[in-house]
Amino acid sequence: MNRRAYPLEDVFRRIVSPFEQFLGRTSAGGILLLGATVLALAVATALGESAVDAFWERVASLDLVGGPGVSLTLHDWVNEALMALFFLLVGLEIKREILVGELSSLRDALLPAAGALGGVVVPALIYLGLNAGTPAARGWAVPTATDIAFAIGVLVMLAERVPRGAIVFMTALAIADDLFAVLAIAFFYASDVQVLQLQAAGLLFLLLVIFNRAGIRSPIPYAVVGAFLWYSMLHSGVHATLAGLLTALAIPARSRFTAGQFRDRIEELYSALPAEGSASADEGALSDDRVAGVAEAMERTAIWVQSPLQRIEHRLTPWVAFVVVPLFALANAGIDLRSIAWDGALAHPVTLGVAAGLVLGKLAGISAFSWVAVRLRLARLAPGVGWRHIVGCAWLGGIGFTMSLFIGGLAFEAPGDVERAKLGTMLASLVAGVAGVAWLMLAARGARSKEARAGPPP
Repeated sequence: MNRRAYPLEDVFRRIVSPFEQFLGRTSAGGILLLGATVLALAVATALGESAVDAFWERVASLDLVGGPGVSLTLHDWVNEALMALFFLLVGLEIKREILVGELSSLRDALLPAAGALGGVVVPALIYLGLNAGTPAARGWAVPTATDIAFAIGVLVMLAERVPRGAIVFMTALAIADDLFAVLAIAFFYASDVQVLQLQAAGLLFLLLVIFNRAGIRSPIPYAVVGAFLWYSMLHSGVHATLAGLLTALAIPARSRFTAGQFRDRIEELYSALPAEGSASADEGALSDDRVAGVAEAMERTAIWVQSPLQRIEHRLTPWVAFVVVPLFALANAGIDLRSIAWDGALAHPVTLGVAAGLVLGKLAGISAFSWVAVRLRLARLAPGVGWRHIVGCAWLGGIGFTMSLFIGGLAFEAPGDVERAKLGTMLASLVAGVAGVAWLMLAARGARSKEARAGPPP
């Protein structure tokens, strides 16, 4: 394979699997997300928000044979249906990290978990300090979210200047942050809960768990029941996207074959192939059913050595990164920049609360809670990671784009507050991203200068 076709390969070589493909697609998805955001702003500014809203508020219906259909606006199809796939991927990532990844060891997990907790508590307090006692206080969770695509994308682009441990820390922190965001949506932004639909959703989730315990490894039964689970959640008053998370929790994480069994099975199948030089070997699988059967068995074996969680995550990641999240940005990030009363909007408590929470709250919360966790010896810094890297990651934690916009759409009823939350989120994400990049580049330059002054080791 021609390495010149993959200009980021040298960067990704430093990242050990299973992060390699995930980070590669996440960073590329972050670039596409940025492009979709710029396009949404340009279209809304050129045509006006009313024209954009008129498009996204068109109703599209899905009629089911012999059953009730689903009628949603295009905006809701993106936010309620496609974003369920986003939450499904988030759930798979959380489950993988807890079972076998960077969150599987308690002491290793405590540092990003503590940082994520600080990145939730401090921004929420800053926002509430500016909006307490007003209806806008419901938006306290908007500045608590970190956009994993943007934040990880920036770090991967700086991979030559930051240690791998910092990328791992940021990834685990963003995943833990997503978990807090999901819990906030479930517990604080449900409305008009329909008990019967919620009970139906509970029974469907139980059925998914039974599938798991029964050893069902095919993704089809999980997809079918997950779709019905989404339908029940859609009508339950609890946000439908949480069906994606519940489905992810039930996806089996264990493969049918262990590595040793896989090797033994492949050796067994290999020995069943015709000997080299024989007529069957020369003619190939097209004229020899036995060869074709062995090849098919090898394909099945290669699938069975991967867990359903791995297979689904691998196939879902590019769709979420390159389709779902950019569509979400197109549907939600559009602001008519000409119509903003900049003085009034920037000074509004909602805009200030979101912006200050993301920029200052994330920086202070992630840094301080991480420092306390290490100081109390509950957690430890990874080899090669210094506090300058943690502070840089804390800056990047203020990039709150996707989840902040999503929560803002749930939290506010007044359209003006939704627009102010969008403005605060985008301004803060820009400031946090630029500050994080500048900080990490200066830190890397300072470290190289210090090494140069120290000279070669004796």
